[in-house]
Amino acid sequence: DRISDAAITDMRNNLDLTDEDFDLAKALEKKKRHDVMAHSEAFEVAAPAAKGITHLAATSEDIGSNTDLLLMREGLDLLLQKLANVIDGLATFADAHKKLATLGYTHLQTAQPTTVGKRAAMWLQDLVLCMEELEQKRASLRRLKGLKGATGTQAAMLELFDGDAEKVMEVERRFLEKIGGEG
Repeated sequence: DRISDAAITDMRNNLDLTDEDFDLAKALEKKKRHDVMAHSEAFEVAAPAAKGITHLAATSEDIGSNTDLLLMREGLDLLLQKLANVIDGLATFADAHKKLATLGYTHLQTAQPTTVGKRAAMWLQDLVLCMEELEQKRASLRRLKGLKGATGTQAAMLELFDGDAEKVMEVERRFLEKIGGEG
């Protein structure tokens, strides 16, 4: 009852925020010292029919933690793709120079003869090990926090839905589906 169709329509129609919306959020954050509430209030200015409901039951912890996890996942995906490109390019370089002789160099002095390709292959080994570690970290971030509240009890969600745990679970399922994760 607290969430009207007009509020939902107004929010849907204002999902693409403008620079002015973000400027307002920045100004509100300076005043309030609370990033999530500042953005929530700025969104309510853009979608006035939603005033008072944009932060219902979703705690700042829900917003911040899920956002952090999404950003880490996306950052690792980008880094892994770029690292794969470097590995591919270096492998091509190593193959092209596998017979080109050079002196090795260690401890600030020349060492045994080797090839440029062999040196590049050794660098490749280090990069592949780094990639494996990043892939393990990325795999560990597959799960998002969901909507559990600051203490993990979902108390605010349960209050919003008058204790109906099934509705709470359905909202969380839809939320995770929308942001591309599992809880």
